[in-house]
Amino acid sequence: MTQEYNRNPAAVAALSPEQFHVTQENGTERAFTGEYWDNHEPGIYVDVVSGEPLFASTDKFESGSGWPSFTKPIEKSNVFEKRDMSHLMMRTEVRSAHGDSHLGHVFTDGPRDEGGLRYCINSAALRFIHLDDLEAEGYGQFKTLFTKEEA
Repeated sequence: MTQEYNRNPAAVAALSPEQFHVTQENGTERAFTGEYWDNHEPGIYVDVVSGEPLFASTDKFESGSGWPSFTKPIEKSNVFEKRDMSHLMMRTEVRSAHGDSHLGHVFTDGPRDEGGLRYCINSAALRFIHLDDLEAEGYGQFKTLFTKEEA
């Protein structure tokens, strides 16, 4: 069964001012202030607007940037990248595919052994779902991200 993820007007209306600024107005939260920049719990991060699964804690790393950083999305089809020429620099913006939320940016200074990418994401664009709550929240299929394959 494929779960549908769509932009939810009620979810947009319920956003905090910072969540709205980040996701709907392409804003950026201040470094080291977001809820998840230093989160080390197992689980997944979903779009605060659509609920689509975006990143897993298994792909999170300490970048020193002050924002949650990931080496890759859970499913590449749930994010899209576009050129961002704001702030007089060339960057690659990351948005959620179904919710069209601004998430952050992707850079090429991530861990080389993990592909070299750093998805630098605003906490305000995310909702964290702990591993223990995945099933109850409807994301049980992602529990396999946290099981180690036997050699």
